[in-house]
Amino acid sequence: MIRICVVCEGQTEVEFVKTCLAPYLLNNEVHVFPSLLQSPSGNHRGGRVTVERLVRFISHQYHQADRITTLVDFYGFQDRNGRSRAQLETDIRNNVAAKTTGYDQRFVLPYVQMYEFEGLLFTDPQAFEWVEDGWTDEARHALEAVTSAFATPEDINNSRETAPSKRILDIFPEGSYSKTEHGPLIAESIGLDAIRAKCPAFSEWVGKLQAWGPGN
Repeated sequence: MIRICVVCEGQTEVEFVKTCLAPYLLNNEVHVFPSLLQSPSGNHRGGRVTVERLVRFISHQYHQADRITTLVDFYGFQDRNGRSRAQLETDIRNNVAAKTTGYDQRFVLPYVQMYEFEGLLFTDPQAFEWVEDGWTDEARHALEAVTSAFATPEDINNSRETAPSKRILDIFPEGSYSKTEHGPLIAESIGLDAIRAKCPAFSEWVGKLQAWGPGN
């Protein structure tokens, strides 16, 4: 069994790793567990992700597992400065290499989710029925309209007004949708195979985690 630490930027991703990703990977003899990104003081400040903060945390966690990866949103990077997802992942990897004793590049896999975790949930708008207090035909039609406007859920665009999570909050009545409660529940209802079928970057990442299994 290979133990993989998944550095998560927020509690939603932590719950997703526990309830969806971990059970999914067990057949590959891969045990993933989440580790919540923290500041140097030990306090968690969700959503304020920087390359430096990630590198420092990954370097600190490097020897706590057999492998280490990340699940952080492209939208949340405070120091993106025009860099693409691939550039951010490369910069994270290179900086971890420079700061980590005994570093082996085969064991570190930075992953940045486009544009944020909530985009994956648009794989199946019907699964939002778990938001019981706000579920209506109008909400379903609005979610379906968003889904049909983009080639994949990972293409749902990145801005303060139109990021996936902002769209969800605009569709449902205030207070009815909880990221940490409903996000992982909706993802679990959809199933990772369905999400992988429509979200190619996410699917590639999961495939690489599977390939870390001892049978590969």
